[in-house]
Amino acid sequence: MCGIVGYIGKRDVAPLLLEGLARLEYRGYDSAGMVITSPKSAGLKMVKAKGRVRDLEARVPKRFTGTTGIAHTRWATHGAPSDVNSHPHMDPDNKVAVVHNGIVDNAAELRAKLEADGVVFASETDTEVLTHLIARSQAETLEEKVREALKVVEGTYGIAVMHADFNDRIVVARNGSPVVLGIGEKEMLVASDIAALIAHTRQIVTLDDGEMATLKADEFRTYTTSGTLTTATPETVEWEAASYDMGGHDTYMHKEISEQADAVDRVLRGRIDEKFSTVHLGGLNLDAREARGIRRVKILGCGTSYHAGLIGASLIEGLARIPADSEPASEFRYRNPVVDPDTLYIAVSQSGETYDVLAAVQELKRKGARVLGVVNVVGSAIAREADGGVYVHAGPEVCVVSTKCFTNTVVAFALLALHLGRIRDLSVADGKRIIEGLRKLPAQIQEILEGEEDIKKLAAEYADAKSMMFIGRVRGYPVALEASLKLKEISYIHAEAYPASELKHGPLALIEPAMPTVAIVPSDSLLEKNRAAMEEIKARSGRILAVAHQEQEKADHTIIVPKNEDELDPILMGIPLQLLAYHTALALGRDIDKPRNLAKSVTVE
Repeated sequence: MCGIVGYIGKRDVAPLLLEGLARLEYRGYDSAGMVITSPKSAGLKMVKAKGRVRDLEARVPKRFTGTTGIAHTRWATHGAPSDVNSHPHMDPDNKVAVVHNGIVDNAAELRAKLEADGVVFASETDTEVLTHLIARSQAETLEEKVREALKVVEGTYGIAVMHADFNDRIVVARNGSPVVLGIGEKEMLVASDIAALIAHTRQIVTLDDGEMATLKADEFRTYTTSGTLTTATPETVEWEAASYDMGGHDTYMHKEISEQADAVDRVLRGRIDEKFSTVHLGGLNLDAREARGIRRVKILGCGTSYHAGLIGASLIEGLARIPADSEPASEFRYRNPVVDPDTLYIAVSQSGETYDVLAAVQELKRKGARVLGVVNVVGSAIAREADGGVYVHAGPEVCVVSTKCFTNTVVAFALLALHLGRIRDLSVADGKRIIEGLRKLPAQIQEILEGEEDIKKLAAEYADAKSMMFIGRVRGYPVALEASLKLKEISYIHAEAYPASELKHGPLALIEPAMPTVAIVPSDSLLEKNRAAMEEIKARSGRILAVAHQEQEKADHTIIVPKNEDELDPILMGIPLQLLAYHTALALGRDIDKPRNLAKSVTVE
């Protein structure tokens, strides 16, 4: 949440910062601002605006020039969106400027102490506390001033700091919120996401928690918050700048839905082992003996990643015959869980930086657990903290709501389940069957996407609903959960998901003509049970949209998807419902890529 971008070099910095903010706007878009300076400047110059990056751009004065700057696009936590609450925050003498992602947990306590010393605060934010602490420090260097401030701060932060008296540098620090350095030719960049850097350099350094860096135009150095120098070797990013463009689509969400066939092909490529009817997952760091010793699998994620984990747990139980379940990481880390040495823990996060998931990983590691990561971003915090894992190779995902990354994550779980199953008791024949099913997925996904116009027409039929119910049984229930989340996220229509078997235990009370139901109806052993649930709904005059492998008599409309293996069907059945949510939101005129109150990477609690 929130986006940071900074630059020091010889180029005119304001256009560069605005470009970076535009690429990071999916991380927060209620206000934005920037501060710039240059070696010949007399001080710091700032401009801020409530609203989108375009509102900030409209406010930038014509002679707003410099060669060093930091900028921020905000998702509000402390204080409502406003000009004054926008970042950067400066002290009254306009000496210090700070941009900050994260939350200062003891901000109220620090604020009270500063106010008792006569400090007057201009904003409601927790970040302004950091600004005053740095400005009041008597240390001789900017690095020492920042270190002194961070010693008394509790919470999470990714920060970038400028000081008028040290205008040859930017100082940055990380604790629980991502900070990435971009290494250029006689220029340095910093951002909270490589999306803001990739147009200028593919050489990056990712800071660890408790690490700081000083950026100058021709050099950088990294060190801990206690001052000990660290070694940082730049890595080359595989993604290219074009990956972050819309590519002719009207929205990033539509682009990312349309990329799913290629994305799934990428996650499969080079991993299938035909000879032994299994897969190669070299990053697991888990040998066959260790895999056979696993007695339980616990999957942890938040939101869409949690739903992917539910399908993953079903795949692992079904193919590897290991008891498995999925739980929201945000709940797991607060309930003092029993950590079993025979349990394999799997942390799921698209960004690899989701704070609740990362905190759960760190607690599990502290207790000696084995943790694997299933993430999209190479070199992200969870990827580095975990003992091993699987990259999902979905490519950059810019829309706030996840589509292709969800699909690729589920496919990655299918690969993991097959790998564990073949080590244990899954037969060669079943291994071959699943591999054949996996190979069919890209073409079947493309077939579903080619039916978009029909789904668009259906969306118009249901866009007037004030509330919708989604139902499914066993494998279909996580699909229903994810589909209901997609609809509510971008259309703002209230939606709830229930196991179809639970209808008679309460939710049937809601059924009426104005309350449509989306039913997940695969042609598997539970087909007749699902049909019975639809009978119950029709008996109460409910409208039904079925997602099925064949036409459903009891449904008012049916979206037909191609049949794969039973275990893999959930991967396909979720895709038309992404399109349904998209076109419903489009019909209602919603801001699809930037839904209200939400941001992409949740790096705060």
